Amino acid sequence: MGSHGSHLEREPELDLILQETGFSKANLNRLHHRFRYLDKNNKGFLSRTDLHNIKELEMNPLGDRIINSFFPDGGECVDFRGFVWVLAHFRPSQEEDPTVQDPQKPEPLNSRNNKLRFAFQLYDLDCDGKISMKEMLQVLRLMVGVEVTEEQLEVIAARTVQEADEDGDGSVSFVEFTKSLEKMNIEHQMSIRILK
Repeated sequence: MGSHGSHLEREPELDLILQETGFSKANLNRLHHRFRYLDKNNKGFLSRTDLHNIKELEMNPLGDRIINSFFPDGGECVDFRGFVWVLAHFRPSQEEDPTVQDPQKPEPLNSRNNKLRFAFQLYDLDCDGKISMKEMLQVLRLMVGVEVTEEQLEVIAARTVQEADEDGDGSVSFVEFTKSLEKMNIEHQMSIRILK
């Protein structure tokens, strides 16, 4: 494993990180190398600026929203454990028999439900537990840019909310969001290929 493995071994709470995230030691080693690469000044944590240096996030229209997920309490830095905890949501899902799931163990971060919850939070900009028409419109603007007129975006946002809104309150709850994405392969869509 060389020097990279020895740095990972010095990471506090390594066993807890392995257990919480479900990553293999080899994947954690790769992520630790990436974390150290992003931490140019060897501070032991990453700032929002450090995360903005990730090319894939810079190109992603929801990149800022994803970066915000690394700082759930509004903090300004994330340590290695927090870094991999967020990335664990993007770990490819294994086909597991749900009847074998141990009720004492928490649901894996990369479960379909947790992937959907993570995606829902990208849309729920005010964190009130619902996606409003205004929030849907804001996210659509980010995703399509200037390719579509404002009027077309408003129609798409209205139709999307209307189709998912089962209780008629004008917004989309997490349950409604989940139902609207029932047929989508979230497990595949929200997986980082390098971690396979």
